[in-house]
Amino acid sequence: MDEYFAKRGERTVFLVCGESIRYLKLWNYFNTLEDRLGIKVVRFSDFKPNPLYESVVSGVSLFKKTDTKQIVAVGGGSAMDVAKCIKLYSNLNEHENYLYQKIIPNDVKILAVPTTAGTGSEATRFAVIYYKGEKQSVSDLSSIPTAVLFDSSVLESLPDYQKKATMMDAFCHAVESFWSVNSTEESREYSRKAIQLILANKEAYLHNDPVGNSLMLEAANIAGKAINITQTTAGHAMCYKITELYNLSHGHAASLCVSRLWPYMLHNLDKCIDSRGQAFLNTIFYEIAFAMGTDTPEKSAAMFEKILNELNLGKPQNVKTGDYEVLKNSVNPDRLKNTPVKLDSDIIDILYHEILE
Repeated sequence: MDEYFAKRGERTVFLVCGESIRYLKLWNYFNTLEDRLGIKVVRFSDFKPNPLYESVVSGVSLFKKTDTKQIVAVGGGSAMDVAKCIKLYSNLNEHENYLYQKIIPNDVKILAVPTTAGTGSEATRFAVIYYKGEKQSVSDLSSIPTAVLFDSSVLESLPDYQKKATMMDAFCHAVESFWSVNSTEESREYSRKAIQLILANKEAYLHNDPVGNSLMLEAANIAGKAINITQTTAGHAMCYKITELYNLSHGHAASLCVSRLWPYMLHNLDKCIDSRGQAFLNTIFYEIAFAMGTDTPEKSAAMFEKILNELNLGKPQNVKTGDYEVLKNSVNPDRLKNTPVKLDSDIIDILYHEILE
């Protein structure tokens, strides 16, 4: 990073990070940056997982007071999302709601240092924040980080639950991108490679092997490149409210949704809405199966669920009867347009019951 900062010539950097940075070697790096290189570090950590719009507003306000065009985002998806929004909103009218303003690209740079192997946010144009309790998707090509630093040592202190959940988030990104109606040859190649890397390095990664950690970071990044082209599908659209209601990790919730969505689609190929047709979609499911080392789509779906069970990423236990109506109404119909099999509110309700009961 020293060389990167020297080349940029900034005398101040704006560090967006969670409190967990204190447990990483990077904490000492940034604490000594001013003494070593004369570069002042302004740190912003006033946000939580599933960051709020209000936190972003605070970040923009602080960023505008610093004389820099360099943001450094250290963390998982939340830190990346906050950093992206700070960049995108930094040159907008602070007296109006940023969510309702047109994005104007600027020359602020983002250096991303992912500390989980899952979100792939360092490779995408997307960010998620919450406003008045509702998920807001923010997207602009100019928000893709300018540079990325991968350091496998950041995964060494990650709790087991987070390691499992973030890995499954990357897995979901890869398979959802693969079957998305927006898939291309390029995106499917990214998905294929990500799936193969995840499965080949799963055990080494879960046992904190440095090589396994490094390759899982690569897999998550490649899966991120896939969804940057295609966006995610119903698996992700359905998972956000589960995360909120039951305090599950995002990747955990997404994988629960994908585990039920996958077999449903396989049994309802006649409801294909991909313009390339049912035969094409069937071929895609076979390509996913082959990428996973199985010979049928049904076996690949079963393999995904088996992995989920082996990781003990189970269903939440505090589900209330009234939750299903809340969950069904939480799904953004626009996100369902990327899903290759037609879904309506009744099917979504059925899937939620299968996911949670």
